[in-house]
Amino acid sequence: MEESSHSPSRRRLLKTGALGTAAGALWACDPCTGNVGPAVQTQQRVRWRLASSFPSSLDTIYGASEVLAQRVSEMTDGNFSIRVYEAGELVPGLQVLDAVQQGGAEVGQTGGYYYTGKSEALAFDTCLPFGLTPRQQTAWLREGSGGQWMRKAYADFGVIPFQGGNTGVQMGGWFKRKVDSLADLRGFKMRIPGMGGKVMNELGVSVQVLAGGDIYPSLERGAIDATEWVGPYDDEKLGFYKVARHYYYPGWWEPGPSLSFLVNQDAWAKLPVSYQAAFEAACAEAAMVMQTRYDEKNPAALQRLLDDGVDLQPFSEDILRGAQEASEDLFSSIAAGDATYAKILEDWRAFRKASFRWFGTAEVAYSRFAMG
Repeated sequence: MEESSHSPSRRRLLKTGALGTAAGALWACDPCTGNVGPAVQTQQRVRWRLASSFPSSLDTIYGASEVLAQRVSEMTDGNFSIRVYEAGELVPGLQVLDAVQQGGAEVGQTGGYYYTGKSEALAFDTCLPFGLTPRQQTAWLREGSGGQWMRKAYADFGVIPFQGGNTGVQMGGWFKRKVDSLADLRGFKMRIPGMGGKVMNELGVSVQVLAGGDIYPSLERGAIDATEWVGPYDDEKLGFYKVARHYYYPGWWEPGPSLSFLVNQDAWAKLPVSYQAAFEAACAEAAMVMQTRYDEKNPAALQRLLDDGVDLQPFSEDILRGAQEASEDLFSSIAAGDATYAKILEDWRAFRKASFRWFGTAEVAYSRFAMG
């Protein structure tokens, strides 16, 4: 039966609805500013600082942090903003983890293998020599158990890691003199970080770790006589070919290096859930952008370097075999004295074995035929 408009319950409903409508109208339009929309007005305003390990001139790596900041802002109507600082602007490039841990920056863009002096396990977050390709590294970190291991490793520093991109398999670097064998490597002074640097040290190379912006001047003045960085596009930008003309491949120490956005745990806990979701989505997009930009830009950059007369050479079988043996020995040696590292290594090796079996089937067969 239809209720009469004069009934007490009907009058209460109409009165409540009218009050609600009036309140909504008052909230939706601020008479002082004319701003409309309660959703935006009630969102929490958050301002973060991002410290990058990379100079802004490297628009593909550093640019991923700009993509992150832009997308976070867009998804929160500008209420969650991240200001990006290049290496050396807020902190030196190799002190990003420290800055995030101490709260000097809420988020950092860096590579875990820069900090193996703090924990050897952090190398797994980026890559290990003769390890996983970009797709395999991403699969291990995002779908496999790698992500869980890395969260545990970074928890010791009060930091949460988010995968932030991959450069693709890297080049072997720039050398002032030719290296045709293992014996030729001995005595070289080379900039190379992470586990790759430890392996090179075992092979008789004098290893140095330098931030990106410090490499060229060191190479130019002879403080180092070899360096690795990323690949043709970034290497051309940094000008290494002007002072070292021998360009080797592949970068066996970085077959699929993953970069990370590291977030201070306390800062993360203070974020609204919707902002956390926006940040994670923006990280995923930034990671994709980094990889695809490199894949698009490297081919043309390599051709320009070749046109300039750069000597492009593969590492000899002698060097690759020797480096591979030294790498596996080094992994096992570290694991013998570090129980956590040993557990991660066991998991990583099992994943690598299964993944190599699959990728080594159709993908390798196709690549051999089509790419020659």
